[in-house]
Formats: sequence, C-alpha cells, structure tokens
Amino acid sequence: MRRLIINADDFGLTCGVNRAIVEAHAYGVVTSSTLMANGPAFDDAVRLASSNPRLGIGCHAVLVDGTPLLNGPEIPSLISHSRDVRFRQSPSGFALRAMGGRLNREEIEAEVTAQIRKLQSAGLAVSHLDTHKHVHIFPQVLQPLLRAARACSVRAIRNPFGRVGFSFIASRPNLWKRYGELKLLSRFAERFRQAVADVGMVTTDGSLGIVATGTLDDRLFRFILENVPDGTWELVCHPGYNDAELQSVRTRLRESRAVELRLLTSNETRKVLTRSGVQLISFRDLIGGSTGELGAPE
Repeated sequence: MRRLIINADDFGLTCGVNRAIVEAHAYGVVTSSTLMANGPAFDDAVRLASSNPRLGIGCHAVLVDGTPLLNGPEIPSLISHSRDVRFRQSPSGFALRAMGGRLNREEIEAEVTAQIRKLQSAGLAVSHLDTHKHVHIFPQVLQPLLRAARACSVRAIRNPFGRVGFSFIASRPNLWKRYGELKLLSRFAERFRQAVADVGMVTTDGSLGIVATGTLDDRLFRFILENVPDGTWELVCHPGYNDAELQSVRTRLRESRAVELRLLTSNETRKVLTRSGVQLISFRDLIGGSTGELGAPE
C-alpha cells in the first residue's frame, strides 16, 4: 500500500499564500498544512482553516528567520541580539550552533510550546508538527521539540528524512549541492525514528520533494508522484501567489509558489495519483490509524 500526505508549509506567511493553500486543498490534492504561529497573516490563516475543517492543521514551528513569540531575555541562545528581537536568519548558522551545542534546549521547548499553544488557543486542533527549514533534523533540536509536542498533546511529527534518489536530479546541477547536504544529514535518520518511537508519537516513512523545493516543474512533480515508495510518505509543498505582499517578506520561494499551486490543482495530478495507486491521507488519518498511547510528558 502506498499512502501520501501532501502538506503545504508556510500557512500564515501572507494572505496570498493562505489563499493558495486553501485552493490547493479545495480544488487540488493538498490534505494538510502547517501554520506559522508568528506569521504576518496568522489571523487570516486561522479564519480560513476554521472554514475548511477537512484540511488537517499542524504547527510550522519557526526557530530561524522569523520573530519569536517569547521575549528576548527568555530565549537568548535563539536570537540575533539585535535591537529587533528576531531569530537568526541563516539556516547554516543555526545548524552550526545546533551541532556545536550552543542552543539551549529548554529555550527551544518553551518557544515551540508557545507557538503550538497559540494555534490551540485560536481554536485549532493541531494534528502534527514540523519546522521551518526542517531544523528538527538535528537531534539537539528534535528532543526539545518532542517534549513540546507531548506537553501540548500533539501526536505526529514530520519525518524530514527520505529517499534522496539521484536519478531525477542528475540533469539538474543546481540541485546537486542540496542533494549532498541531505545525504550528509541522513546519518541522523535512525536516531530520529528511535526518538519519535520512544515518546509514543507517530510519523511517516519519510518526506519526498524536499531536495526539489523551489524547482518543481511538471516533469519533476510527475516523477515524484509516479515513484512514491510503499508505505506512508509526506510530500512537502509551498503553494502561493507571487503578489506584492509576498515580495515584502523574507523568502527565497516566490515564482515557484505559483508553479506549485498550478501543479497541485491540475487534473493531471489526480490522474497520475490514481494510475499510480497512491491513496491521499492527512496527518489526522495517520493519528487515527496509530495504536500507541501518548504518555504524559516527563
């Protein structure tokens, strides 16, 4: 059996991104989305999520390149120490600090807990958790993230690891660096699976499409859908409208969001999934099919 969750990241980034995610759900194949508690268009996203109850909603925890919910003195290891309290902008710099043990785990847990609680206080049932820029790929971030999830009774988390096949990017040199980075980080995959199992949470067999973020086109998208492995997988996507509001926020994904919206709402996409025997599910379905009990936080 091949099951696929198609999750749209960055819900709450802009109103145009919000509208595209809802359209990709209502008229396309998106089944879940993760919402940024500190996103500029948070209130609009909450309104749209409440009006689309079949769309599974998770928390897109932001620890890099954004604004924290907690005050600077509460999370000194996470911020840039500028006058404007913000997370550090560089994912590579964040990675070095994580690997070097220079991020305070209690601060990570407190900030992520605050972000999840903000969604729940808005009346949303948070089904799952992932991170902006996939920073929970690092064990130093994963452990406090899992504690925050358990404290908030969130039962599922994105598995940021997956099969990084080289064949579909062999002719795309612009993806080789990203491919190499993900291959290098794959050494954390087994530790991730064990940590999630140890706390009684659920996850997928892995994620698809991360290496191609920002470069998806018809051929790549079709290749991914036709080659979904056996098991349960997540396809990470970023639909949106490349409007004036998007131009005003920090993101490297602009024109690509409109391309992904077209692909996600295409009739051909549904046909490919049907021919390939892929069943679409959401993270809520994944939770409903789990057998483990979420224990009380330690």
